[in-house]
Parts: sequence; structure tokens; C-alpha cells
Amino acid sequence: MKKLQLIIQREFIAKVRNKSFIVMTFLSPLIMVGMGFLVFFLMKKNDEKVKQIVFVDESGLFAQDVFKDTKTVKFQDFTKMGIDDSKEKVKEGDYYGVVHIPKVDSLELLAKNITFYSKESPSLNVIGSLEDKIDKKIRNEKLESFGIDLNKIKASRISSEIKMYNFSGEKSSKLINGLKIGVGAIAGYLLMMFVMIYGTSVMRSVIEEKTSRIIEVIVSSVKPFQLMMGKIIGNASAGLLQFVIWGILLLVISVVASTVFGIDMTEMQAAKLNPEQVADMQQMAGGKEQEIFKAIFELPLVKMFFLFIFYFLGGYMLYSSLFAAVGAAVDNETDTQQFMMPIMLPLILGVYVGFATVINDPHGPISVIFSYVPFTSPIVMLMRIPFGVSWWEILISMVLLIVTFVFMVWIASKIYRVGILMYGKKPTYKDLWKWMRYSG
Repeated sequence: MKKLQLIIQREFIAKVRNKSFIVMTFLSPLIMVGMGFLVFFLMKKNDEKVKQIVFVDESGLFAQDVFKDTKTVKFQDFTKMGIDDSKEKVKEGDYYGVVHIPKVDSLELLAKNITFYSKESPSLNVIGSLEDKIDKKIRNEKLESFGIDLNKIKASRISSEIKMYNFSGEKSSKLINGLKIGVGAIAGYLLMMFVMIYGTSVMRSVIEEKTSRIIEVIVSSVKPFQLMMGKIIGNASAGLLQFVIWGILLLVISVVASTVFGIDMTEMQAAKLNPEQVADMQQMAGGKEQEIFKAIFELPLVKMFFLFIFYFLGGYMLYSSLFAAVGAAVDNETDTQQFMMPIMLPLILGVYVGFATVINDPHGPISVIFSYVPFTSPIVMLMRIPFGVSWWEILISMVLLIVTFVFMVWIASKIYRVGILMYGKKPTYKDLWKWMRYSG
């Protein structure tokens, strides 16, 4: 036990004293926040540019009441000029494009024959906004042709909101479900990134020690199992420390930057949407701030925190044992490529299953099965937990993960024991199989 403790301490100190670790620990949050504000700034500058759009309405249906000016889009009526002259003027002038609405016999043909001409490819938001305006006008014209009173149609519109409760009386809502999806997705994504970054870090550490021949001295006094466990736990401790520092720094930098520069984080999100979407969101969100905070605190936060730590560490340690075995089997990082794909596939599968099935049906058979499978459970179960998972399901998943981790460390240590002293030969899967069966 003392030897294991010394190895963990050595790995942890070697990791945190590394210059790149120190630099990235404090520089990464600055880069992340800086990139966020840069994107916001560029989006804001892009939205400030007013787009001049010309329309030629030969149908006579679309007037200024349809093509109304907004903060970023200004419309001009060139109908009298005709489409050919309008295209030439738009081409030579500082215009965004021209909308041509031809004169046709029916509204159905009209809807399929409207054209937009521009110098460059137009923004999807602009085209989408134009299509919404045109669709609304054509739909209204169609309804009037049927003798339907539009005022009655508007008056008949009503939105329903289904109240959701489980059988124990606990209230739910679309807002709460949305928060659960967001929390689960973030947790799964963080785990995947953690495994990819620090799992490969363990592999590189093993390769470095193997190529420098330091490992030959270490294995003479320490069992391969202890050496692997020490490396995995030491790197995991350093990684968790880095994540904690990142979280604190990101929070502090975001608050300070928002206060100093007067940038609202919700405004940054709104900058990605067009004005109509922003207005709809503001109307929907009006007076719901308290409901949002209440929904957050209704989540099983304590349960989620501790289980997040468990699956975070369990998933990392499981995959790190495999990365360490690969590092011991090869002489350089180039030779690891043939073994990386089988290790990464279950991790990628877990992410796909999480986003494809858990979000839509967190208690469905596929979600449940993959939340038990140890190679995918760290991601899938983390995404299921916010939706409420019974303790017996969690315990089964946890036990399977622990047993599989110990078994994989044992298997990996057998590869590690032989591979760590093998030089000058590119290993194959057949070689790995032989090393696993070796009992000498």
C-alpha cells in the first residue's frame, strides 16, 4: 500500500509541476472566455450591418405591410423599375439582394416561383425570415379566398400547456425536462473530454518512461498492477485539480468580464438568433425567472454531484487502464494508432446513445441497457440520472463498473508486465493475446 501511495504521489507531483500543465491550467479559462466574448463581439458587429433588400412585386399582393423594415434589414420597392433593371442596379450598388415575386395564375404557383438574386450566397436567417413573411401572406390570401374571416382565425388561436406529475405527486414541466437534458448532456460531454485528455496522458507517460528505460528500474521493486494503479490515480488526481481550478477561474472571469464590460451572458446567446426569435424568447421567458431557479433546485443536485464524481472517476480509470496497456505495448506514439480505435469506439457509442436515445426516452430499453454496460454506463447513466433513476439500477451499474475496472486493470497489467520490457518490435493483437495468457 505504501508503494502504491508513493507512485500516486510521484505521478501527481510530476504532472502538476509540468510547465505545460501549469500554463494550460491558468491559460485555458482565459482562452475559453476570450473566445466566447470574441464570438459575441463579431456576431454583434455583424448584426449591426444593415442589409438593403430590394423587392419587385409583379403580383401586387406584397406591399410595405409585408416587407417591413427591421433593425438590421431595410426594404426598398423597385417594382416599377422591373426585374431586369432592378437586378442590374442591385448588382452595381451596395444592396444585399433582390426578391422577385412574379405574376402567376394561382397562389400555389406563386409560392413555388419566388426568386432571390444576390451577389453572394445569402444568409439562411435572411432567407428563412423572407420565407416566413411570404408564407404568412400567401396563407392569409388563401384563407380569404375560402371566405374565412382572418380576425376569427386570430381570435381562435390558443396555446395549451399540459401539467405533468408523476404518481408520487412530484411536478414536472418542459422547462425542468429541458434543464435535465442540458445537465446530462454537459456531464456526458465533460466525461468524454476528460477520458480523451487524461487517458492519453497516462499512455504518453508510460511510453516516455519505457523509452527512457526508467521503467526497468521501477518494475524491479513494484508490481505491474501497483504501478498501473498509481499512474492512473495520480493522473486522475491532477486532472480533477485542474478541472476544479478551471471551474473557479471560469466563474470568476465571467463575472468580472460581465461586470467590467457590461456584457450580459443571455445577450450573448440572443446574439445567435434573429430578431423575431429573440422577441419570441423574451415573451416566453417573461416572468419565468423564478420558475427557472425553482426548477434548478428541484433537480436532485446532491445525488447528481456524488454520482457525477463516481462515474467521472470510474469511466476515466476504466479507460486509462486500457491506455496504459497500449502505452506499455508500443515504443512510440505512432504505433498506438492501431489500438486506439477499439478503445475509443465504446466511448463514442456511449455519446451517440446518450444523445440519440436518452434525451428522447431516458427510461427506454436501449437507454437502460447501455447504462448498465460498463464501457458506456459512465456517459449514458450520467445523462439518465437527472431524469430520476432508481437506486437499485444505479447500484447494479456501479457494481458492474467497479468489477469491470478491476478486471481490465488486471488484464492490462498482464500486458503491461510483458510489454513494458519489449523493445524494437511493433506488437500485433496476437502478441497482446499471448501476453495476457503469459503466467511466468
